[in-house]
Amino acid sequence: MEKLYSYLALVFSVFFLIKLVFVRFSRRNLPPSPLALPVIGHLHLIKKTLHQTLEILSLQYGPILHLRFGSKSILVVSSPSAVEECFTKNDIIFANRPRSSAGDHFTYNYTAFSWAPYGHLWRSLRRFSVVEVFSSNSLQKSSTILENEIARLLRQVLKQSRSDNHKVELRILFHILTVNLTMMIVTGNPGIEDEAADLEVAKKFLLEFKEKFYPSVAVDICDFFPILRLIGYKGRVEKNLSKVQKSRDEYMQGLIDEIRLKKTNSSFQKKTSLIETLLSLQESEPEFYTDDVIKSIMVVMLVAGVDTTAITLEWTMSLLLNHPEALKKLRAEIDGNVGDGRMLNDLDLVKLPYLRCVINETLRLYPPAPLLLPHSSSESCTVGGYNIPQGTMLIVNAWAMHRDPKVWDEPTKFMPERFEAIFGGREGFKYIPFGTGRRACPGAPMAIRTASMALGSLIRCFEWEKVGNEVDMSEQYGLSLTKAEPLVAMSSPRQNMIEMLSQL
Repeated sequence: MEKLYSYLALVFSVFFLIKLVFVRFSRRNLPPSPLALPVIGHLHLIKKTLHQTLEILSLQYGPILHLRFGSKSILVVSSPSAVEECFTKNDIIFANRPRSSAGDHFTYNYTAFSWAPYGHLWRSLRRFSVVEVFSSNSLQKSSTILENEIARLLRQVLKQSRSDNHKVELRILFHILTVNLTMMIVTGNPGIEDEAADLEVAKKFLLEFKEKFYPSVAVDICDFFPILRLIGYKGRVEKNLSKVQKSRDEYMQGLIDEIRLKKTNSSFQKKTSLIETLLSLQESEPEFYTDDVIKSIMVVMLVAGVDTTAITLEWTMSLLLNHPEALKKLRAEIDGNVGDGRMLNDLDLVKLPYLRCVINETLRLYPPAPLLLPHSSSESCTVGGYNIPQGTMLIVNAWAMHRDPKVWDEPTKFMPERFEAIFGGREGFKYIPFGTGRRACPGAPMAIRTASMALGSLIRCFEWEKVGNEVDMSEQYGLSLTKAEPLVAMSSPRQNMIEMLSQL
């Protein structure tokens, strides 16, 4: 390792000296920036989580910030006006994604629509996802799947709430819900079929699932120092990425092959899953819908559709347990608008604006992606009057903007009522938990619908109390399945819902 560092120092010393000759010509009217160190740039400033570090730097240098991570130029924006300029006037310029080691390994040559270059391929994949997965018509078709998985969730909560201590471990139940829902949509089968299985069995499956689709890998140093690839350096991170991708690819190919085999049966005609739809398209357009493209669509669904919604549900319940007055107000709204003797359904959601406000406020305080997926400038442009060079990576700090006192009153306080005046999604560029512009997340309607149905059903059917004085909401971003202290709450079925719950 010492040898590597010595070699790096020599290579980058030469690189730095050459760059010094041109720096005064290239550095013209860039956004404000802290003092950078030779070679590594501003990487030494990252001491907390990245979104918190960037928030601190933006408070010091302004909402439009220029950084350099190794050889990579970074633009960080954290104000509504800067975000608006990036995704209106410069939306096409910032419509691409930067390349990275993770992208090289996990996106099937950048055919996953979240990471595909802006152009014909991206438009075709985006159109497919919007029409076949996230359209109102598609969501309506999957409503039965959602209702069945919500019923499964309620049965599991009922079972745990009848234990001696009435404690319910919500984190694992939320992950079971989102894994099964997504797997049902993608494959037609739940990930965890045995509902009577011990929670430890379910947790084992979930941990294996997360190892495939949410690997804990460090940042690859080659992303910031690409010259290392030219000299043949291949670190442990890249080897780990290859190992994870091999396991992931084999798993998804197995799912495709299983359904392809079933399709040879003449009685197997109705398309009930995403894979079946894609295999039918493959028959008519085999040159476009290759197995790799099918897997790229699957991986976006399985990565984007599971953890984000489970995390949002956990944060929401944590906030409600810590704010019983909001919980009481939400229950009153649900009871007043959902008829006696039945469960919550899709048609009820439009009558529950406070429920949507609670979820919006949770997403403001704890967006699933505090830093939106990065963009890359395809040509030079200006943002806030500053020159932005071609090839600059754009990072939008939604976390900082959602907590900016210049944008929000009492920004760190949980106040769902702040969204009552703007119910319906007219929050503009100051509220962007799902991104904005042409590359905004198309799955937002599904995520909101799933979270609303799950949360509304839990409040409708059960009484809830926190265990102890306060639910821990300390910053450990992304309430992971392996966190030492899971979200546990006291629960008991509401008297007027016991009979209905027993019939699920």
